[in-house]
Amino acid sequence: MNTIKNAANYVSEKAQGAASQGSKEANKSIAKDSNVPVETRARAAGDMVKDKLDQHNHEAQASVHKEQSKH
Repeated sequence: MNTIKNAANYVSEKAQGAASQGSKEANKSIAKDSNVPVETRARAAGDMVKDKLDQHNHEAQASVHKEQSKH
């Protein structure tokens, strides 16, 4: 039963990591766009950093769940 739960958690964490990566890339594009106001670019840059941390955390958790599902 734990194997199934860990596999489901792995899939969930991978999906959340992918969503964070998509958000990070969108914020990165906004931060680099010189036609966007400075305040918006700064906010997007901060959000990009948060998204990158979220992505890293989700990928790390996915790795843990993947290893746990093997045992």
